[in-house]
Amino acid sequence: MMYLYMGQNITLSESSIIGLFDIDNCTSSQISKAFLSRAEREGQIINVFEEDIPKSFVVAEENDKIDIYLSHLTTATLQKRSEDIGIGE
Repeated sequence: MMYLYMGQNITLSESSIIGLFDIDNCTSSQISKAFLSRAEREGQIINVFEEDIPKSFVVAEENDKIDIYLSHLTTATLQKRSEDIGIGE
């Protein structure tokens, strides 16, 4: 099994990843804002950054639970990492 390293000692299995999203593009959409707000209220947001402003988020599902990982990495960096392990092909 392959894994995507998110930073902060967090790795996601390739089979759990639903999507990689640019936070600036997605937060301009009311649907995306509502999705992220609901996820935050339900405790599904996991911060994978320290001081930087998040640049992207990854939606992943493991054990029938969906979590959203906020990352300081750009979607381009995450995409490159995912291609290196065979997710984005």
